[in-house]
Amino acid sequence: MATNMKDKIAALTPRQLEVVRLVSLGCIVEEIANILDLAVSTVDNHKAAAMRTLGTDKATLLTRLAIKYQISPMDDKLTRAEKRKSGRSGDGWN
Repeated sequence: MATNMKDKIAALTPRQLEVVRLVSLGCIVEEIANILDLAVSTVDNHKAAAMRTLGTDKATLLTRLAIKYQISPMDDKLTRAEKRKSGRSGDGWN
């Protein structure tokens, strides 16, 4: 069992890390599903598993952890392809 946060983060799968990063950038589950070409339920499962592993049930704390432990650096933003797939063109966010 992971004892500290770095161990917990190391226990996340690559897909869970992607989902955490996108959550930290303000994406909702439907947008993440579009970006990663997954079913919404699959994204929900990855998000829930990551939150369980990291010991939180709040997306806000998940975002803070992602930034603090550099899953998503402070200056990170959606790529052009991610914006296009998410449907966020021209919304002024990210």
